[in-house]
Amino acid sequence: MAFRPVNESNRGQENSDRSIVGNSGARLGPAGRHAGIQSLIQAQGFVTIEHLAREFDVTPQTIRRDINVLSEQGVIQRFHGGAGMASSTENVAYTERKIICFRQKQQIAQLVAAQIPDHSSVFINIGTTTEAVAQALVNHKRLTVITNNLNVANILSANEQIEVIVAGGLLRHRDGGLIGQATIDFIQQFRVDFGIIGISGIDTDGTLLDFDYREVRAARAIIDNSRKVFLAADHTKFSRNAMVRLASIGEIQALFTDRRPPAPLADALERAEVELYVV
Repeated sequence: MAFRPVNESNRGQENSDRSIVGNSGARLGPAGRHAGIQSLIQAQGFVTIEHLAREFDVTPQTIRRDINVLSEQGVIQRFHGGAGMASSTENVAYTERKIICFRQKQQIAQLVAAQIPDHSSVFINIGTTTEAVAQALVNHKRLTVITNNLNVANILSANEQIEVIVAGGLLRHRDGGLIGQATIDFIQQFRVDFGIIGISGIDTDGTLLDFDYREVRAARAIIDNSRKVFLAADHTKFSRNAMVRLASIGEIQALFTDRRPPAPLADALERAEVELYVV
């Protein structure tokens, strides 16, 4: 695995956020508490507000705010009196996903776009991160982009030097995605240089997960018909549950993200020789 950190300016803050939960909870900032809360929920399944307040030596009101933030990001699920694992069957609403990690998605998108040369052919699938990639590609020259995402097509239509080919299929009104057998049949007609995909969750063993099996089948066709596959995913996707399996991490060539993955996932990336690009 080739690790390519792009911005080292936050290293000191990240190190401070890695204090041991429980022994130094009072020193943790919000980012450190959020990571610790996720770790406890993954280990225990459900934790109470009172337990978390004691663990991090903060008030219950602070923990409630932390839980609200993490719940809005879709990485945990809020319950009466505590929090548990996020649903594996239902994704966060599109309008909410648009604003989750907005700045990080833009930075990830710039990383991806820097690896796409002019005069390339590209698949781009459904997702808010891939829409950010489309925005980052808008000034490229002589691209041919095939997409099942109407938002991507609309973004790239601003550049007359980019040829945009839109897949047919069933329109998913909530996010502008095109899915179904017609979409798959259309994608399978092409063989392109780069497939750029987003994902809803990445399990610790490197399994790529999503919520809608119809979307997964279209993404699977993109993987199968791309010479190189780039996965763009912010850190909230690490260890996140979703029900439908898309692929294993070894089927992509590079992961673009905004934080180092947790150790088990980092090990899976290294074993699969997947390049890692981190903002």
